[in-house]
Amino acid sequence: MTELAIVIVSYNAREELNSCLKSLTDHPPITPHKIVIVDNGSPDGNSKIPESNWRNVDVIDAGGNLGFSRAVNLGIRSTASQLLLLLNSDTSAPPGAVDHLVGILRSRPDVTVVGPRLVDAKGNLEISFGSMISPFTELWQKSLVRGHARRLPFFTRLAERRAQDEHTVDWVSGACLLVRRVDAEAVGLFDERFFLYTEDVDFCAAVRNLGGRILFTPTVEILHHRGRSGRYAPFETSMAYNRSHLAFYQKHYPTWHPVLRMYLRLRGRLPRNEIGSGK
Repeated sequence: MTELAIVIVSYNAREELNSCLKSLTDHPPITPHKIVIVDNGSPDGNSKIPESNWRNVDVIDAGGNLGFSRAVNLGIRSTASQLLLLLNSDTSAPPGAVDHLVGILRSRPDVTVVGPRLVDAKGNLEISFGSMISPFTELWQKSLVRGHARRLPFFTRLAERRAQDEHTVDWVSGACLLVRRVDAEAVGLFDERFFLYTEDVDFCAAVRNLGGRILFTPTVEILHHRGRSGRYAPFETSMAYNRSHLAFYQKHYPTWHPVLRMYLRLRGRLPRNEIGSGK
């Protein structure tokens, strides 16, 4: 059994995917591993990338846009490994980063999931962990993210301070998430009702419900070029976010679900398949 499977879901991000694969193959992890790309029917021809161009890489053509959760589950089920690393196609892993993450999970039996510090091309911190989403924590998280993105001193200092030390969190970003296969399978992998967004928060919640511990570590840094797939179809991406948001509240906070539906309806952002639905 391969020790590590690196599962990359890609949609219309050919340039970023090639950069991601280059970072993984120019300085490959020492940990015995296999890389699996699941292409969600990309118009730019991701699935046409020859496997022979990249060592230890399999390409799965999903046949259409399955969304993140279904695609990542497809990738996971196609592999046999002790550990699973979910990695976005728009990330780059510096030499040693993957092995460092693996080393943390190997040495910490009390930890179930570990996520690194994510930064953009300028080295600016991305807020990639937090408390469980709820109506009030979400409001605070969004304020922090927006304030930090605008480089407002208070929010930037707070974000950097929170990311200075290794600590337990409720969730880490699925852009780079390492988990033991046995624990991922124990929660049934990713909930496929989440097409795009919030699936990582939900997955970590399921892990915690079984007694697992989620760890954020700033000792590993991954470069994240955000938003390539979303820029290709901004309206569809926005609607996918809203559908997942509604599904998340319906699952975790059903009493708040109609409130969120009303809010999105008033703002003209309610997805079409939700219009007229009382669910």
